[in-house]
Amino acid sequence: MRILIAEDDLTSRRMLAAVLGKSGHEIIVAVNGVEALAILEQPDAPKLAILDWVMPEMDGLEVVRRIRSQQSPQPPYLIMLTSKGEKTDIIAGLDAGADDYLSKPFDAGELRARVEVGRRIVDLQAALFESREILAHQASHDALTGLLNRRAILERLHAECARAVRLGSQVVVGICDVDHFKSVNDTHGHQVGDDVLIGLAQVLLQGVRPYDVVGRMGGEEFLVVAPMDACTNPLPLFQRLRNRIASHAFGTRGGQLRVTASIGVACAREMQPENLLATADRALYQAKDQGRNRVALADTCPCASPPRSIWSKPK
Repeated sequence: MRILIAEDDLTSRRMLAAVLGKSGHEIIVAVNGVEALAILEQPDAPKLAILDWVMPEMDGLEVVRRIRSQQSPQPPYLIMLTSKGEKTDIIAGLDAGADDYLSKPFDAGELRARVEVGRRIVDLQAALFESREILAHQASHDALTGLLNRRAILERLHAECARAVRLGSQVVVGICDVDHFKSVNDTHGHQVGDDVLIGLAQVLLQGVRPYDVVGRMGGEEFLVVAPMDACTNPLPLFQRLRNRIASHAFGTRGGQLRVTASIGVACAREMQPENLLATADRALYQAKDQGRNRVALADTCPCASPPRSIWSKPK
């Protein structure tokens, strides 16, 4: 592993580097506390550091304090190297945030053992962080499509609505529903239906703008949250999405399939997210009632000129 050695004494620094280098570690050196702090604050900083207590410009204890004052999901393991043998000094170092200490002159075997303890803790910490990231992703993403799940997309909608009020912009939502999806499952099986949903998620992601958000509400229903300027017409975005879906051949384990989708769109500058969703849902039913494969725009979008729905035959 990569280890920082911060030691102003050349002989001690070389001895530390030689012992740890023989154990297969990659050594990075600093000759004062300021240099050590700068290295530890880098994005790719070593996860274990041995800091001499007495160093020029900034002592090791102050380096420890500053590192511990910073919030980090994976803080480094810090070993204080000191000739101060009094218990009060050792306690002061540990209270400042050091994980361990090593007395000078050090024993090579003890050095290797303490570094090995630190390496194990760093590895456990990394594994814990990775597990936490995986769990956080699973909690916010749909297991089938990889899109944001219902809870997460609704949280984004609430955030965008608050942002729109603050900036005087508008939030546009589009509820996208696959037409006749039940017949896909009944005719080809649910696995093929899942393949269609996975493919549709990718089509939507590729069709939206970088700052738009897509999530799966459940079943064959998806939600697009699109922040826009106050008087921007939302129809072009959602018409493009509808066209992409209608013209796409979805690869499934049962062969290629083509489906269409109906989209209900609503927009508002100041509206509760629940009301905005209800308005988009009514527009979706309008699109369904008018023959499907349509984009229907709710009356809450004053900047979009008629017609209020757009349709074209699938290719």
